[in-house]
Amino acid sequence: MEKFTLSVCLNGKALSNVEDSLRKEWIITNGLGGYVSSTVLGVNTRKYHGVLIAAFNPPRNRRVCVAKIDEELKVGNAIYPAFANEFQSGIYPKGHDYIQGFHLSPFPKYVYNVQNVKFSKTLFMPYRKNATITAYEFSNAGEVDIEVRIFPMVTCRHFHSVVDRWRNPPKFSQKTYGRRVKINVEKPQATIILEATHGVYAQAERWVERVYFREEHHRGESHLDDWYQPGFFAVKVGRKSAERFALTVVAGEDESDVEKLADEMPATMYDVGNLYIAECEHREHLLERFYEEHKDIEPKDWLNWLVCATDMFIVGGFEKAWRSVVAGYHWFEDWGRDTFIALPGLMLVTGRFEDARQTFLTFNQHFMDGLIPNFISDSEAKPVYNAVDATLWFVNAVLQYLKYTGDFEFVQKNLWENMKAIVENFEMGKSPKICVDCDGLILHGPQLTWMDTAINGQPVNPRAGKAVEVQALWYNALKTMEILARRFKEPSSAEKFACLAEKAKESFNAKFWNHEKGCLFDAIDENGFGDASIRPNQIVAVALDFTILDKAKCDRVVDVVRRELITPFGLRTLAKGDPRYAGVYRGDRRSRDLAYHNGTVWPWLLGPFIKAYLKVEGYGEYTREYAFRNFLAPLLTTQVFEAGLGAISEVYDGDPPHKANGCIAQAWSVAEPLRAYVEDILYYRPSFEREVLKILG
Repeated sequence: MEKFTLSVCLNGKALSNVEDSLRKEWIITNGLGGYVSSTVLGVNTRKYHGVLIAAFNPPRNRRVCVAKIDEELKVGNAIYPAFANEFQSGIYPKGHDYIQGFHLSPFPKYVYNVQNVKFSKTLFMPYRKNATITAYEFSNAGEVDIEVRIFPMVTCRHFHSVVDRWRNPPKFSQKTYGRRVKINVEKPQATIILEATHGVYAQAERWVERVYFREEHHRGESHLDDWYQPGFFAVKVGRKSAERFALTVVAGEDESDVEKLADEMPATMYDVGNLYIAECEHREHLLERFYEEHKDIEPKDWLNWLVCATDMFIVGGFEKAWRSVVAGYHWFEDWGRDTFIALPGLMLVTGRFEDARQTFLTFNQHFMDGLIPNFISDSEAKPVYNAVDATLWFVNAVLQYLKYTGDFEFVQKNLWENMKAIVENFEMGKSPKICVDCDGLILHGPQLTWMDTAINGQPVNPRAGKAVEVQALWYNALKTMEILARRFKEPSSAEKFACLAEKAKESFNAKFWNHEKGCLFDAIDENGFGDASIRPNQIVAVALDFTILDKAKCDRVVDVVRRELITPFGLRTLAKGDPRYAGVYRGDRRSRDLAYHNGTVWPWLLGPFIKAYLKVEGYGEYTREYAFRNFLAPLLTTQVFEAGLGAISEVYDGDPPHKANGCIAQAWSVAEPLRAYVEDILYYRPSFEREVLKILG
């Protein structure tokens, strides 16, 4: 990259701390939901790591097709493994000791020095292709010829599972065609093709058994895997000479499609170089568009990474125009709630308005009983409708889209009828456990908000009744509907939405204010009793465009949330003084579920917090600078260089030092802080904001 800095570099000294290095991970995605990922030492610590995780039905049905590519050098009669894998007994061999440097700029590059042989290994993915290319550059300064052997490790399993070859052995068969090997897999059916630009392929089948994934073990997940090694690619590098070559991996369900894809891949290093440049330019264009839209913003390393990170979550199919959002890597699907919370930061702030339109259309076609899906399952591609707030975030995202584009025509033509059906179906109670109560507020069952974890089928934080952010979103949605009805010249509908909004506002203010603590109840149960837990959900009531509270109450809410919940990397989900507070998010699934929304820190909540803070304190230059320095800078300027390099993690521990946890790259963790930085800190307001909001006077 020439114009923009986009680089993370770790030298041998930094990499010598093995424990620290194994906590630094990287991921490169392909716009289909597929990816390649590992650690900076090249040791896979998760079952989700791999050289090619392909989305067979984008962005779903993701399979780890090739878990790893290992290298060894034959120098004279000696063999030097330049790779490392972890087993329960430890890391073996210790090829990571040969790594002199790791660079992410923008793609992962490992630099080695083995017995006077220096070489580098760079991995990248062609955009919208289930393919990974590993490019090698060797320089042999020694007095003898060497042979490089490249060993692919094949699994072809669903990325949530592992392989036990003795209990449920997968069936592989291979055919070789010069430097190309085709591996067919049974149950599930798949084809994997590996091809080198130079050298020869030798069939030499063996298994590497019981590979240990430390992160999965810590998470109480399946953590032992068996890898099939079909053979190896061999390349000669003469003494006092250099050699460049590459290995391409492609995969898919249909054999003929995979063969066609393999034929499209670069056959020479010249072609590999051109494709690499094209992929770098893809990121360059993302940055050029962002800085062109925001001419006064000074490029910064962390901001460049953040803008480029938005691209990894926006996914589509092989050919169709639809778009969606993967909520987080490695393991999340496309979630409706996450999609529409993240959409402003991913697509509007970055000027990707066509992607936003296609995302609305994707979820619009899945409307059922006035709801969009909470998520679409990876394995079955089945929409799941178990959220009350996802649909309300959808409506808010439409409002944000209009503020950026003024594109009422798109909304009227494609979304308006379903949006009206949302209100009608909520009023009728058409969706199970969701209805408008007699007080005008939304009554809902347990486990339907974003705090939705459950243990043995029982919600950890039930929040049944009327959750605070749901009511705030409902009011905001009704005011948005009133805007649209007025614009579309439907006066009776506009009046109806206005009346519903006013009724909800009156009831909310009468029931949700906790006079003792000077803030909002987190929820009101079916019997009318308020949950006085100090949680961050109440900040949404202040942050939305149509605030359901008066100025004095907004001030109090912001003050309580700031005092009780703020950390350097986000908001805690529960105040530390609460007996249910869990300050560390780790352990088996039960332990993690207990902590997930009971103290664990979520970076995405900084977005609504900063917006709420500046709404009550004012958007003066000093106030905005203060908000950045104290609330946003600690996250943005450090965390893109930790844990998931170039992105921001899903969650952090509630207790210092607030260790990163969960997914290494989360859509709303990137999107909401980025949106807050641009819209609120730098005060780049959407172009049509005033025009849209003034419709209500």
